Parts: sequence; C-alpha cells; structure tokens
Amino acid sequence: MNILLHICCANCAIYPLEVLRNQDFKVRGYFFNHNIHPYQEYQRRLEAVRGFADLRELEIDYRDEYRLEEFLAKVAADPQGRCNYCYLSRLEDAARAAAERGFEAFTTSLLYSRYQQHERIRELGEELAQRYGLRFHYDDFRSGWQQGIQASKAMGLYRQQYCGCIYSEKDRYHPRERS
Repeated sequence: MNILLHICCANCAIYPLEVLRNQDFKVRGYFFNHNIHPYQEYQRRLEAVRGFADLRELEIDYRDEYRLEEFLAKVAADPQGRCNYCYLSRLEDAARAAAERGFEAFTTSLLYSRYQQHERIRELGEELAQRYGLRFHYDDFRSGWQQGIQASKAMGLYRQQYCGCIYSEKDRYHPRERS
C-alpha cells in the first residue's frame, strides 16, 4: 500500500519510516510545516529533513512555504488552542496531497512524539481520511522514542528543542512563574 508520511522534522520521522517500511508500506514523505518559528529554525529543520531523506533513500515532496503570518493569524486569539489548528492545517494539507497524488493512506510523524496529543491527531486524521477518500494510518510510534533519539544522534541530525511554534519556543526558554 502506498502511504504519504507527513514529516514534522527529521528526528520524528526516523522510527515511523522504519515501522512503515517493515509493515510493507511504500512510503513517500511530505514536508509542510508553516508553524515553525523563527525562520532560521524552519531552515535548519528543512535541511535536516533533506539530509535524512538522502540517508534513508526516501522520496519527499516539499511544500516549502514559510507562512508564519497565516499561522499566527489563526492562533493569536487563542494561543492555548494553537495545537488544534496546527494539527488540522498540516494534516489537511497532507491528506489533500495524498488524495491528489493517488495515495491510499496517509499518516504523520507527529505520532512519534510524547508531547503531542495523539487522540486529537487520530480524530483529525480519521475525519480528513473520510473527507478525502483515504485511510488514516494510526500507529503509536512513541514506543520507538529512545530508538529514534539514538538513531538521530548516530546520523548527526539537527535536534530541535521545541515543537516549532513561537509559543512552544517561549514555553521552552522563558522562565516560568513559580506558584
């Protein structure tokens, strides 16, 4: 079965790609991440994905569009709800691309992260799959968390410290008030 793997970053794609290939999927990557801030971070992650693709012989379609203003306009009024828009916008773009390119299924490397809302991602993926006539492949890739970390270090990939958006960057680096 042909599957389109939305890739949020190289590190998070390592284990899912291995699992999908072991399940006999024919995998193609898809990079669209308009949420990443600042622009230098976006570029580092894009280059890491390109390097990873070469190392793992993975064909990837790149939607290399830095649309920070659009992302911020959608989440600025409700920063706490930002993840829902972030998931939906990227998954919908991947589902649309999968349908247009004749794929049978799609999934996302977001499902590798311990920090993402798996049930929400799964709900959105399944809704979009139905809308676009696809199958959403849910797999809890978190079981390979340590394996992915070790592999990314061995490959010398850039390892980011936050999910990508300006709000997660703040959460990572800004001192928190103590209660």
